[in-house]
Amino acid sequence: MNLGSSFDISATGLRAERLRLDTIASNLANASTTRTPEGGPYRRRDVVLVSQALESDFAATIEELSDRGVRQGVAVADVIEDASPPRMVFDPGHPDANRDGFVAYPNVNPVTEMVDLMTATRAYEANVQAVNAAKRMADAALSIGG
Repeated sequence: MNLGSSFDISATGLRAERLRLDTIASNLANASTTRTPEGGPYRRRDVVLVSQALESDFAATIEELSDRGVRQGVAVADVIEDASPPRMVFDPGHPDANRDGFVAYPNVNPVTEMVDLMTATRAYEANVQAVNAAKRMADAALSIGG
């Protein structure tokens, strides 16, 4: 596997984790949104990630298959809405209260979102470290040859 492959794999991870971070930020920002253009409260969103084989030329593919298998990155399959029901809170004075006085709040749990935020941040940092390690290896290889 060449260093370019390492950069490509880490780049897919960085893109995926950045989208996860953006989605989590959106969930936290809308934790109290009771009215959306679609109607009803905001629905929590989650990112679905899948493994993806990275494309390369034919010779590199043959070499990779005979050596270590196909190099894989990660891709975003979809951003889905959480199907769990909204949180019902008794607040008869709220403009979105139903006739029983309950308001449907988003199904966003700030504690869950913060845990997801920490794991996405750690995964992003791990990919940055992998890129930095590949850069150091490339620098070392250049200094050996020079």
